[in-house]
Amino acid sequence: MAVCSFCGKGKQVGNVVQTRGRAKYLGGVGTKVTGITRRVFKPNLRNVRISTENGTHKTVCICAQCLKSGAVTRVVKAAPFKLVER
Repeated sequence: MAVCSFCGKGKQVGNVVQTRGRAKYLGGVGTKVTGITRRVFKPNLRNVRISTENGTHKTVCICAQCLKSGAVTRVVKAAPFKLVER
């Protein structure tokens, strides 16, 4: 099962509700529910190389929310825009 290894976020289940008809405030007689089916909400997971506390690197499955919040630190491949001294 796809789960974030940092916060434990996983899949959630819900409903898809299909309606038809025109809304009352638009001049219709109201909308009617014509079908309800189950669906799955999946988290936005990414495989990312992170650096751990003891200095090693590890590949883990992290959700995008943990990645954006700075909860984990990614591995820096090279220092960008480093000037060469002459």
